[in-house]
Amino acid sequence: MNTQAESEGRTSGPLAGVRVIEMGQLLAGPFVGSRLADFGAEVIKVEAPGKGDPMREWGHHRYEGKCLWWPVLARNKKSVTANLRDPRGRDLVLRLLETADVLVENFKPGTLEKWGLGPDALHAINPGLIIARVSGYGQTGPYAEKPGFASVGEALGGIRYINGFPDTPPPRFGISLGDTLTGLFATQGVLMALYWRDAGGGGKGQVIDAAITESCFSMLESTLPEYDKLGVIRKPSGTGLANVSPSNIFPTREGKYIVIAANLDTMFRRLCEAMERPELADDPLYSDHKARGENATQLDGLIAEWSAQFSMPELTERLERHGVVCGPIYAIDDIAQDPHFQARDMVMRMPDPRFGDIAVPGIAPKLSETPSEIAWLGPDEIGGHNKAIYRDELKLSDAELAQLEADKVI
Repeated sequence: MNTQAESEGRTSGPLAGVRVIEMGQLLAGPFVGSRLADFGAEVIKVEAPGKGDPMREWGHHRYEGKCLWWPVLARNKKSVTANLRDPRGRDLVLRLLETADVLVENFKPGTLEKWGLGPDALHAINPGLIIARVSGYGQTGPYAEKPGFASVGEALGGIRYINGFPDTPPPRFGISLGDTLTGLFATQGVLMALYWRDAGGGGKGQVIDAAITESCFSMLESTLPEYDKLGVIRKPSGTGLANVSPSNIFPTREGKYIVIAANLDTMFRRLCEAMERPELADDPLYSDHKARGENATQLDGLIAEWSAQFSMPELTERLERHGVVCGPIYAIDDIAQDPHFQARDMVMRMPDPRFGDIAVPGIAPKLSETPSEIAWLGPDEIGGHNKAIYRDELKLSDAELAQLEADKVI
């Protein structure tokens, strides 16, 4: 697949004109490239010759032998190949980096330096280059050289400990949350660095050091000061939050569950009216946030007994009529069919020669003045843009390309 948008480059989106070289593989680093590509950056993904990113094959489910994760992660990107262990491969990447705005990498710390591609060397040829480095533990510190995956980063970063139910082993999330969280933090760093470089930094690039452990730790809200000043170690709280009520899941007549979040005083009063129990709002056991938290088990039991009388549509209608925040717990089939997700272009159908007509997640967030687009669903062929970039841009001859291919440099 080689669309006109792929060949000529995209011109839409707030990051149009920004060139990103994406090195590394799997999820955390490439997720940064995906965020930037969604908003118009030209992202050139560097893959190992013959193998490519393992994400091309990850995921259990296949459509006619094709991985269904790849078009989500690789959309709007270009693919070139380069053997970074070969000086000739590194030279090709260096030539691309001479005029690039951003490098994204998620190798083990020290790998770029070993190849002569560390920040000092890269800034010597391109002082304005922004280098986003994603790793398990960061580029410095006693754990820096350890290999790190999302599962370990989530555990060490604290979010695994508070997940799940009391007195049970802490479960993992059903997605690689640590990877995507770190990708978002790294993307934020790239955008800040671009702004500073161009607005007040005199064109100077810098290094973004994004660690999975720190990204997870940063999501822990008030747990650190609670421990520091009071010795409190927040525990898993199951389907709700400790000392916050009502903010939990409640059963419906058909055995489904709905989230009801009515922990504000005014919202709780509305819930009491929906339950036809207005006196509960003035009961000293439930009259304010602190009291409801201390009596959460009893209060949640009362609400569950009431909610189980209604079907999901009946309960939703009643709660919404009274202005109570609520919502069903969606599986992916519910999301795919929901008119709100469809109306906001979050379930987008894209034509693709590999998959036919396929649904993919839309772009978030929405920008009013610089809307972006999904132009294509990623390169199917490993190194599919070698000629367009190496021959047409770097001016390598066909004979040179053929030799590099024969030597497995590209």
